[in-house]
Amino acid sequence: MQVSDERPSWPNFSTGRRCYDTGRQLVVGILTSIVLLAPSAVTLVGSEPSADGVRGLVALADLSTVATRTALMGTASYLDALVLAPGMHQQQSANEVNRGETPITGAITNGYIFHIENPATVRYLQSIGCTGHLVTAKVSERFPLGDKQSEHNRRIQSFVTAGIRATLLYLLCPVLTIIAFVLLGAIEDWWGFGVLWMLVLARLINVVVIKRRSQKGWKGKKEPGVEGDLLILLSQDRWVRLRGLVDDIKAVTAGQWLRDMSDEESFAVAFATLLVYVSAAVAGNASKMGSLLIACLLLCSVALLGLCNAKTECLQMYGCTVRQEGPARYYQQRLEMAADLIVTSGQSDWAIGIGLVRNRDEVATMLPEKRLFFV
Repeated sequence: MQVSDERPSWPNFSTGRRCYDTGRQLVVGILTSIVLLAPSAVTLVGSEPSADGVRGLVALADLSTVATRTALMGTASYLDALVLAPGMHQQQSANEVNRGETPITGAITNGYIFHIENPATVRYLQSIGCTGHLVTAKVSERFPLGDKQSEHNRRIQSFVTAGIRATLLYLLCPVLTIIAFVLLGAIEDWWGFGVLWMLVLARLINVVVIKRRSQKGWKGKKEPGVEGDLLILLSQDRWVRLRGLVDDIKAVTAGQWLRDMSDEESFAVAFATLLVYVSAAVAGNASKMGSLLIACLLLCSVALLGLCNAKTECLQMYGCTVRQEGPARYYQQRLEMAADLIVTSGQSDWAIGIGLVRNRDEVATMLPEKRLFFV
């Protein structure tokens, strides 16, 4: 089959696009935080805390950085309680990071058609997808030793899996929080010290709720040793081929990722959200240096966490990882992409089911020299 090579310099286009989009969102988020927190600077140069300064701190930006981190890792870590960034009270909205998209999917191996509704998986596929390109992603088991590893070893391995650069950027966030605690204690700014503790408590509550909501549930019938192969049609003509063991694919696509919150969890999250806003309101009582430390901590943490998300190389969920495999492949039209996959797989029912081709004859007439016989 003839596949266009008009863009030989684009093999890493999807990665570059992902970094560009994340970088743009990061810059916008930082600028928004600066604008919202700028009134607090009045407090730093004035003799008394001003109402404008308090309002500036209350208006913390609702950034999605924390929610995106939760989606990439598949759950939350207790260490996250020390990662204080604007948008920390929005962590429970991690199940909205896919922006409502549930892409249609065809199983190349058996022809079944369904939708992927796991928001974390869809969000990752959106980030690696590229218009007019077929991207291949591989699902593999993250913990070869199964359930024998301790929780500590699992956490260490998850950091290594995410990538060294992403891990270092992430670990800088709790380090900065600890430094802020030490400095506030050294200058005896107990108002600022209390504000940070309120933020940590709010963060910890959200972490506990996320860990409870992300427990593995129904994932369908086990099919050990069976290979799976999916074609996922994302919006904006982005195509992703997801391969791996069927059980691993089910772990990241089937069932429910974050279950609905119980009444108790909803109350706890509401309390944590109020803590964030109350802490921002009373931050005006902190000293000039304390207010500056808190503002700098929030801005630096959201910057580091945003860069961490951009550098994270894979999606992790329920002991499995999803990672892009090889460069994206460019096609001039969807029909060429479909015909190429039909040739390599020997199956065409999936392509007809998701509407890529109308019937078997359509692809056969496009590639008469191959004399295809479809199953």
